[in-house]
Amino acid sequence: MKRIEIKQGRVIDPVNNIDKIGALYISDGKIAAVFDKPQGFEADEIIDVKNAIVCPGFIDLSARLREPGQTQKATFRSETKAAASAGITSLCLPPDTAPVIDTPAVTKLIKDKAEAVGYSQIYPIGALTQGLDGKRLSAMLALKSAGCIAVSNANAPLKNLVILRRAMEYAAGHQLTLFYRPDEPSLSQQGCAHEGVFATHYGLPAIPEAAESIAVAQCLELAELTECRIHFSQISSRRAIIKIQQAQKYGLDVTADVAIHQLLLSEQDIEPFNSAYHVIPPFRAKEDKKYLQESLATGIVKAICSDHQPHDLDAKLGAFSETESGVSALETLLPLTLKLVEANVLSLSDALACLTLKPAEILGINAGTLTQGMPADICVFNPDELWQVNDKNWLSAGKNTPFWGQTLKGRVTHTFQKGQLIYTLEKSS
Repeated sequence: MKRIEIKQGRVIDPVNNIDKIGALYISDGKIAAVFDKPQGFEADEIIDVKNAIVCPGFIDLSARLREPGQTQKATFRSETKAAASAGITSLCLPPDTAPVIDTPAVTKLIKDKAEAVGYSQIYPIGALTQGLDGKRLSAMLALKSAGCIAVSNANAPLKNLVILRRAMEYAAGHQLTLFYRPDEPSLSQQGCAHEGVFATHYGLPAIPEAAESIAVAQCLELAELTECRIHFSQISSRRAIIKIQQAQKYGLDVTADVAIHQLLLSEQDIEPFNSAYHVIPPFRAKEDKKYLQESLATGIVKAICSDHQPHDLDAKLGAFSETESGVSALETLLPLTLKLVEANVLSLSDALACLTLKPAEILGINAGTLTQGMPADICVFNPDELWQVNDKNWLSAGKNTPFWGQTLKGRVTHTFQKGQLIYTLEKSS
């Protein structure tokens, strides 16, 4: 493997409290040193990244790649290219593939596909129930042994709380984290927008904030009973965050993430009849968005994810409520996070920690840092470069984003995964 020197970049590593201009050295796929050149080190390649930021590669806690099963929407090849262009070096794949990730065989299939496209660090999340049917518990120990990093029922409902309790007991017994996207289906009832001004004005089926907060409360009660480690995925509401904060205060082992688009948009930003804004959980009130930002700054919500869900054109055609929910979000993850820095919601180091260190802690993996001896997963980006979200610059097969056509600031120039350069920005002449 190449020995590489990345020089003159602004090196930021939240783990080691580093923020300084200098060089980074890579050898044998690992971080050889930061700033001080190792004795006897001779670089095979020197990359000058003056005016750019060098940081750990990003870790995405939720990204659908649509494969296996929905290759008309996207593929491993298209979406891992998009991830690499976004500085993402590790990502978690939810279990709602086709077939569902509920057997060791499907887990192996995922890993084989990841290796085939040259993007090895895809972490499958095993299904909590067989076929995500919400009734029959999966063989969680077998899934863990096959390489699943956690278990989840994705967005599929569980039949009742007894199933959730048994699943938590099983997961806790095998030291598995349960990723839980809170939603009480009897309240959300296939809604498509927040129960607020927008849904009322356009007569759309609504999802009350209570659908999320009640589900959080139920889950927390069972987490205390079973001592299961819970990670709440894609939290969207103030009331849910308050309950998570109380649980953390009293010592429950619970964490949470938020999708980046929930931190930038509210129901007031939705363009009528534009299905690119159809997301689940829905864009909430402006007050919820502000509370999400504050909870990220205080550490109640620990990490930012993309919640990447690419769709083909047909999936987003039709009436708002009849379209499929989700945003293609890998490539906007960094620039939208930088908007939070620009708005003084987070410092740059804290913002990068929400994409690196903190997701790594949630997953319990050796990543998210530039510490000597750790895998050389590295993102280099120009924080000031402007680029437009359009066909010329977009790599994901899904173009379903509310930011299409907008000019964003902050662009990845190089991405390294285990010391291998897996993306470099091609400059037009």
